[in-house]
Amino acid sequence: MNFSSPSASSHSLAPFGWDEGWDAEFAPYAAQGLVPGRVARVDRGLCDVVTADGVIRADTEFVVPRDPMKVVCTGDWAAVDPEGAGPRYVRSLLPRRTAFVRSTSSKRSEGQILAANVDHAVVAVSLAAELDLARIERFLALAWESGAQPVVVLTKADLVPDAPTRSHLVHDVETSAPGVPVITVSARDGDGIDVLAALTADGTTVLLGQSGAGKSTLANALLGEDVMDVRAVRDVDGKGRHTTTTRNLLALPGGGVLIDTPGLRGVGLWDAGTGVGQVFAEIEELAGDCRFHDCAHESEPGCAVLDAVEAGELPRRRLDSYRKLLRENQYIVAKTDARLRAEMRKDWKRKGAIGKAAMEAKRGRFQ
Repeated sequence: MNFSSPSASSHSLAPFGWDEGWDAEFAPYAAQGLVPGRVARVDRGLCDVVTADGVIRADTEFVVPRDPMKVVCTGDWAAVDPEGAGPRYVRSLLPRRTAFVRSTSSKRSEGQILAANVDHAVVAVSLAAELDLARIERFLALAWESGAQPVVVLTKADLVPDAPTRSHLVHDVETSAPGVPVITVSARDGDGIDVLAALTADGTTVLLGQSGAGKSTLANALLGEDVMDVRAVRDVDGKGRHTTTTRNLLALPGGGVLIDTPGLRGVGLWDAGTGVGQVFAEIEELAGDCRFHDCAHESEPGCAVLDAVEAGELPRRRLDSYRKLLRENQYIVAKTDARLRAEMRKDWKRKGAIGKAAMEAKRGRFQ
């Protein structure tokens, strides 16, 4: 089959996201006799790749870079050996359009790619547990930074039958997610599934969230069958069990592609400054009216952000969360940027000197 033909490629791999843009990117590999495929799952040096001839098992030996950000990931488009080549290998990866990345839990300065070439990042949040707005903001910062459109899905809505209470919870999330659609769903009753299905019918969607958020149940509802294993949440602490242990790519019956991910306990930022800015868009806008361009919104005179907090127009919790994520992101970036580390040390010394001078002046007044 000639994969350099747009009509051929759209007929065979369009359900998995193949389009004319990918076809053009793949042309040099087609000339080498390689075939395109999308990585559906990665496991110990091997991966499942969806091709025009079905799902194949391919070795990743030739695409194991030292840079962990370039390793094969679910959602990647790959150039693989043609059928009949004996053991089949992934020979190269096409450039990613988007990538959802978090920092690793190790002490090393490394990012971990959770999904590639994603159009929608669905953050699943269970209404069966107390809302953690700061965690939602953290997920959204990474989602915006990835280049995907974030969506917050409040699952298990049937457990909050009281309409005013549910409306209040939705409002709290909407306040913490400016510019982000917020959908309430109940996989048990089917409420809201049609809305989510319509949104995910175009492009690739990744499901994100903590264990117990109902991602696997949500995936099954979108797929129309029980494909993903589902287990009950623990009664002891309300936490979920890891039913999904790998990232899996699946074609949805109504169109679109779904990537389900394991539950994420830790969600560290990874060079997500732009994403943080989008999550806290109202603070960024207010900051434009501060007297000083480098205002830290702590105690500076003429700070429009602090004025908004005092006036009750901006929740103090939002400002605290904004500061925390900015500090964390700056620290992560500084671990891999020597120039920024030097600037941070210089800034710490400057602030330390100012604090010391203020203390000495205070002592002088009381002596």
